[in-house]
Amino acid sequence: MTSASTPTKTIETETPRHLRSAVPVQTRSDRFKSTTVSDFPAVTGREVDWKYTPVGRLAELISGDLDGSPYAFDLTEAAGISASWVDRDDPRIGSAGKPEDRASANAWSAFEKALLISITGDDTKEATLTRSVLGATARGAHTVIETAPNSHATLILQNTGAAHLTENVEIVLGDASQLTLVTVQEWDDDALHAATHFATIGRDAKLKHVAVTLGGGVVRLNPAVRLAGTRSDAELLGAYFADAGQHLEQQVYVFHEAAETRSRVTYKGALQGAGARTVWIGDVLIGPGAVGTDTYEQNRNLVLTDGARADSVPNLEIETGDIVGAGHASATGRFDDEQLFYLQSRGITEDEARRLVVRGFLSEIVQQIGSPALQERLQAAIEAELDAVAVAV
Repeated sequence: MTSASTPTKTIETETPRHLRSAVPVQTRSDRFKSTTVSDFPAVTGREVDWKYTPVGRLAELISGDLDGSPYAFDLTEAAGISASWVDRDDPRIGSAGKPEDRASANAWSAFEKALLISITGDDTKEATLTRSVLGATARGAHTVIETAPNSHATLILQNTGAAHLTENVEIVLGDASQLTLVTVQEWDDDALHAATHFATIGRDAKLKHVAVTLGGGVVRLNPAVRLAGTRSDAELLGAYFADAGQHLEQQVYVFHEAAETRSRVTYKGALQGAGARTVWIGDVLIGPGAVGTDTYEQNRNLVLTDGARADSVPNLEIETGDIVGAGHASATGRFDDEQLFYLQSRGITEDEARRLVVRGFLSEIVQQIGSPALQERLQAAIEAELDAVAVAV
């Protein structure tokens, strides 16, 4: 230790480019960003954005060679919603955000063409894009979703089957447009999926982003939303159910950049089985120009069996004092004995009472999607999860 009387010498040096992402930062928006994978150091699992992740299981997506060729997909017909492949030099690529981690940069470095989904027209419409034949080859992908000013739509991204996929999804909302984007992960049990969803929201525009994750061996889905236009609005919802051996992770970032913006973040998860693991990290940054901000984020986890673990880390940074409100909350626990007693006192068996509690717990999120057919199907999928392993304290 240096004493107060001992002279010290300060040496100022510039952090090497390839090490900048490892340097701790005080503000979430100051993290190093690059679209080139070689700009990021090797991932060890000790980094702030990787310390909860089983990096060994995702090694091929973080640093391995990736197939970036276009893949097969199916898009239901809806007037005003179209999909096409565009070249890497398309000016819309990069307009919503840039990678902050090596897996995201690896996908960006690898993709040959980006899938562009264009949404136009002020009438309400819904379409589903399904990916079910990606296979077990390590793959990098890029998607851009662009809404025209004043357009309205619900877009469902349905993921099933085998996959070893790292990808970036850019979401660009034009002024006064409204988009409900639902991403559903029902991958095979051994699937690997690392995704970053970048969104930028224009003036008077509203994004409802819903992430439902029920399948996959390791799924790491990180939504990053920038409220760039005055009076822009973001609602981020998530529901997840982890079984034995599954790792389901979400790192949410909401940046209030413009004035009079609003955000609500609500994620709820259930876990059962040995080795079931969920991670939720919520970062909200209210920038110096975001006067009149109204924001709240919360995460709730229900642990159904021994051997399951849920990590929940809410963070809030405020750089202006002129706001409407800001807050966050997090809770992880087991069944509420009073709820069980109430149900059993009305003739419901203990097993069925537990099922009702879990169903109601996750249904709060599912019922806000706004697509009746999808809501019904997801409710059935949750029932199947409950059937897979007997629910016990």
